[in-house]
Amino acid sequence: MSSLVVLVGNPRGGSRTHLAAVSAAEALGRRIGHEGPPEVVDLSAIGPHLFTPGPSPTLEVALELVAGARVLVVASPTYKATYTGLLKAFLDRLPGGALTATVALPLLVMGAPRHALAVELHLRPVLVELGALVPTPGLALLEAEIPDLDRVLADWTERVAPQVIAVVEKRATA
Repeated sequence: MSSLVVLVGNPRGGSRTHLAAVSAAEALGRRIGHEGPPEVVDLSAIGPHLFTPGPSPTLEVALELVAGARVLVVASPTYKATYTGLLKAFLDRLPGGALTATVALPLLVMGAPRHALAVELHLRPVLVELGALVPTPGLALLEAEIPDLDRVLADWTERVAPQVIAVVEKRATA
């Protein structure tokens, strides 16, 4: 399988969202047979390029990497029951259908369980609108679960890996 990419929409570098997203992609990568680490697009590092006029080579590379992913883990902290504006600004730069060849897995890090539906009600639809296939429920990760991240991700990958493999293999033969 080719490219496994992580898109982190937290405006702070070194965030728990970054840790959770990369860990999730690594755990999934091991289960689906992806060799090597995932490629990471960290919007905290390229955020200023999203809001400046004119072309930005840094932003263009990030957009191409995301659009070219076969498997894409899209992660954000939950702000006001949805994903960050930084992630939205980045996704708005992708043309319609840019993720048509992509299997996307949404992940939201949240402070309270009352935000758990945000991953399905807000993040999944924008990924589908961009053409991605989202074959599994997203991961709603509570901040309180981060100390037990390995167990949470083992359970998650157990559930989602078979579906991701099936979709990627089907698309490869289509």
